[in-house]
Amino acid sequence: MFIGVTGSGGKLGRATVAALRERGHNVVGFDLTGTPGPGFVRVDLTDYGQVLDAFLGVTARHDGLDALVHLAALPVNGLVPDAATFDNNVSVTFHALFAAHRAGVRRIVSASSITAMGFPFETAPPFLPVDETYTQANNTYGLGKVVEEAMAGQLASWHPESSITALRFTNVVDETEYATFERAGDPGYRRDLIGTWIDARDGATAVVLALEAAQPGFEVYNVAAPESGLSIPSRELAGRWFPGTPVADDLGEFESLVSTRKLRERLGFVAQHDWR
Repeated sequence: MFIGVTGSGGKLGRATVAALRERGHNVVGFDLTGTPGPGFVRVDLTDYGQVLDAFLGVTARHDGLDALVHLAALPVNGLVPDAATFDNNVSVTFHALFAAHRAGVRRIVSASSITAMGFPFETAPPFLPVDETYTQANNTYGLGKVVEEAMAGQLASWHPESSITALRFTNVVDETEYATFERAGDPGYRRDLIGTWIDARDGATAVVLALEAAQPGFEVYNVAAPESGLSIPSRELAGRWFPGTPVADDLGEFESLVSTRKLRERLGFVAQHDWR
C-alpha cells in the first residue's frame, strides 16, 4: 500500500515509518519537522486545506493514499495551556480523519491513548487488568482522546468500506530509554501508568498489524507490553495501588494491568522487546 503517516517525526512515528517500509509498503510522512523529499512532505496539520491537499496528492511525491496512520498530536498535557492541548489535538485529528474521508482513504489507524481509560489512575478502575470497554478521561489530553474515538466511530459509519482503528498507546519507550527501568523494584515507579510501557518498535508493529488486518467499521485496541515495567508481581501491585478492586483470576505473574489480550488474540501481536 501507499501509506501516509502523520507525526512521522515523532518517536512512534519514526518507528512506524521504518516498520511499514520493512513490510514493503511505500510511505510518505506528514509533519512540521523533517527533510522534504520522496518520503516526506511538510504539512501544518492545523490547516485543513493543507491536510486535504496533501492527502489528495503532492506533485512529485504521490498521487493519492491507500491508507493513513494518524499519530500527530501534542503528546502530553503541560506543553501548552490545557484548553489549547484539547483544541489542537481534536482539531488536528478531525482534519486528518475528515480529509481522509473526503480523499477516499478507507483504511485508517489512529493513535489514541491510555489517558482515555483512566490515566493517571488516581481513581481505581472497575477491574484489572483494565480493558477496552472502560473509558474515563481525567485531563484535557485524555478528554481529547475520548472525543477523537467517538468522532472516529461516527466517521467510520459514513462509508460502508471505511475502517478506523484506534490504538490506545501507553508510555512509548525507545531503545535509548531503558535505563529508567533501574527503578523497576520501586512500587512508585510508573504508578500513574499502572506499571505499563511499550517499546516504540513494538508499538509500530501494532500499527502495522492493525492496518493490514483492518475491517470495515470502528475498533479499539490497547497497546502495551504484555508484561509490566516492574519487577514486582502484578497482583501485589494491584493490591497495593487499588485495594478491593477485582483482579482477574488468571492474571499472569507480571502481566500488564492494562489488558493486551484483545490485541494478542485478534491481531496476533507478539512483543519483541522487553526491558528485562
